[in-house]
Amino acid sequence: MGTVGGVGPLNNIPARNATSGSGRAVVPGQPGAPTAPPTPRAGQGRGRPGSIDEYVKVATFAIGADGRIAQWSERAADFFGLPAADAVGSDPITTLVPRELWQRGRARLERVLSGEEWAGTTPYRGRAGTEGLAELYAMPVGEDPAAGATCLALDLGPLRSVETDLAASEAVFGQTPTGFFLFGPDLRLQRVNDAFAAGAGLGADDLRGRTPAELFPGADADRFHVALRKVLAGDGPILDLRFTGTLAAACRPDRKDQGTGRESGKAWSISLYRLDGAGGHPMGVAGQVQDITSRNLAEREAAGVRRNLALLNEASTHIGSTLDLETTAKELLDVIVPQFCDVATVDLYTALLTGDSGPLLANPETGELRRVAVSSVVGNAPSVLGSERGSVRVAEAGGTLCYPPRSPHARALRTGRSVVPQPGPDPLLRSTLVVPLVARDQVLGLVQLSRAIGSEPFDARDVAIAEELVARAAVCVDNARLYRREHERALILQRSLLPPGNPAASGLEIARRYLPSNNNTEVGGDWFDVIPLPGSRTALVIGDVMGRGLRAAVAMGQLRTAVRTLAMLDLDPAEVLTALDEIARGLGDTSTTDAGQSGEEIYLATCVYAVYDAVKQRCILANAGHLPPALLVPGESAAMVNVPPGLPLGVGGEPFEEVTIELPAGSVLGLYTDGLVESRQHQLDEGLKAFRTALTNGSAELEQLCDQVLEELNPHHGEDDIALLMAKIQPLPEDSVGDWRFPSEPTSVAKAREAACGWLLARGLDELVDTTELLVSELVTNALRHGRGEIRLRLLRDRSMVCEVWDDGYAQPRQRRAQETDEGGRGLQLVSLLAERWGSRRTPNGKIVWFELAL
Repeated sequence: MGTVGGVGPLNNIPARNATSGSGRAVVPGQPGAPTAPPTPRAGQGRGRPGSIDEYVKVATFAIGADGRIAQWSERAADFFGLPAADAVGSDPITTLVPRELWQRGRARLERVLSGEEWAGTTPYRGRAGTEGLAELYAMPVGEDPAAGATCLALDLGPLRSVETDLAASEAVFGQTPTGFFLFGPDLRLQRVNDAFAAGAGLGADDLRGRTPAELFPGADADRFHVALRKVLAGDGPILDLRFTGTLAAACRPDRKDQGTGRESGKAWSISLYRLDGAGGHPMGVAGQVQDITSRNLAEREAAGVRRNLALLNEASTHIGSTLDLETTAKELLDVIVPQFCDVATVDLYTALLTGDSGPLLANPETGELRRVAVSSVVGNAPSVLGSERGSVRVAEAGGTLCYPPRSPHARALRTGRSVVPQPGPDPLLRSTLVVPLVARDQVLGLVQLSRAIGSEPFDARDVAIAEELVARAAVCVDNARLYRREHERALILQRSLLPPGNPAASGLEIARRYLPSNNNTEVGGDWFDVIPLPGSRTALVIGDVMGRGLRAAVAMGQLRTAVRTLAMLDLDPAEVLTALDEIARGLGDTSTTDAGQSGEEIYLATCVYAVYDAVKQRCILANAGHLPPALLVPGESAAMVNVPPGLPLGVGGEPFEEVTIELPAGSVLGLYTDGLVESRQHQLDEGLKAFRTALTNGSAELEQLCDQVLEELNPHHGEDDIALLMAKIQPLPEDSVGDWRFPSEPTSVAKAREAACGWLLARGLDELVDTTELLVSELVTNALRHGRGEIRLRLLRDRSMVCEVWDDGYAQPRQRRAQETDEGGRGLQLVSLLAERWGSRRTPNGKIVWFELAL
């Protein structure tokens, strides 16, 4: 027989004469003739699962003494692809051997039939003419050459593949540094490599037959056992199954730590997959185990770095969103609890919270601190709830405390450096870190961080991260401190410029409210004022300087002072606003700026100026770009007063118009700023409608009505300052006014004195009779001498007694110092000495000279 695929000539082994056990030759067809193994029935003869038959093709057949195939098994039919009907009786050489090897094959067959046993490799022709290489064993039957031969053929193709796979498996299993193991179907270890045995600290033979419970302790063994069963059942491979502890500790009784010693911290990663035979049936579970202790440490290290970076990033975006000290402290704790620690507190110096502008303390470690923020995930920690801890009282949130001079907290306040104190008596806390809040080289307070039992203690890296977080918060706290100081100053200035309490007004009940914005922005320029005027009149003023901050508050103070000054000149509302417009433009004049400054600082403001006459129950209003006043008349719905809006103060160029309205008894006039009705959440018209509705449905009591208006409108926004001034009409009593007219003749002086004295006596004001008689005589006389036209005398009784003398002359009286030789000029001096106040004002037809006496 020849060669195929590089295989040399038929490789044989030494032959021996084929004889039967009795030495008798066996004749084919007769008892003892050569026979092939019995042909298995369908479903039989394939061997049990896992046998060699699943990996290597084996065939048996018999050759008779005549050199023809005598027996042909079912395996042979499958091996050569030739059914028994075609094979039996055929020439094995021409049927199974390639043509070019017929001569050699026949020679070899003759030698076998002559009694020589032979084994070697030979090419063969299989299914559809394909050629293969087989290992052939030919054995004579008995000692008689005429008995024929029995042949056994093995397909070398799959066999060589099995050999290669076995060699590769042995190389991987034995030489790889990774641990490999194999569990049988009974879930006992069948084989491990040297790397696995070294990791377990035992020999490979010592591990054979071990169960999962002997490899891992307790719950890990149960988890590993469940994983093995799942993989064996066909649920698919399981990758990166992690365990921590000592491998195969239960197999080493000499080991005392049993997984708690030096190696107990080791981490293992196990991957499992099912090992299937050629027929697909499970042969067991193979696995790979890796020591990932170093990788775990690196992963924890990387996770810690990522966590710290995330904390710093969150701190940058979350801390300092407002300029409020308490809110900033709480934002810091929101970032670090529970991501960084379990308990945290923030203590700030009390002086810092009061807005003190100087150095906080000469001796920081003895200063009083206030606990402004507390956060904890440890509900019953005494360090948080506020209790006695040794000699130090722990403050609750909002409480004050002082740390002892030798305590770690005092040392942190004194040095400005972090301190890690020894664990305290609190049984719930394991580690504590004290970090001072330092900004611009000034200690503002401290932050105390603690970790509960079960957490890792603070290490050097944690201290560095905590210092970075607290340093960022310290800058925000310091900014909030500076802002609070400036904010408080501006508020003090602004409130000092507003009228204190409810000012008195003739014929009016006054209620006013001022509310700063509730979003911690800078102060605004809203203001209002109530100015008493002569003749039972009252000026009602409300305004709003555009802009915010100290500049707006200062501008508001300047305009309010100017309004009061102009009001004392008894100008009409339109004239007052015109003068204010000039003043506002003067405030922004570029000629007053310092050298080197460029540009013009413009002051703009809106204002409503109204003068109410209690005698006539009449109000004259003028508007400079402000929202219109609201008027509530009894029995009617509230409405806006139709006042021409005009331009804001500081713009100039347009005159202001006046509107006169009659105000019945019980009417309410409401002046307000835009913060009450304007918001980003709704249109201005909606706010005005809500204001009118609140007035219409409100209480009859003015103070209560103010509160109701604010309750209904302010909670919706509060984005701007709110100024609200409301005046309710209270008519003067009918007998509170005396009015007489006299002709311009000398006898009118006596008549005027008589009328005034009689009016006072009728009202029980006897103590004012003498003074009034004298002063009325002086003023009426002046009207006769220096005025013209009809003389009018009017007496008004309200909070004081006012006497007015009217005439048609435009010349204003002027008080002067009379010389010793002057015969006149002492009348106005006498009025100034005896009256509480006196003055004069113009009327459309002349002037009024008046004086006031206290009741």
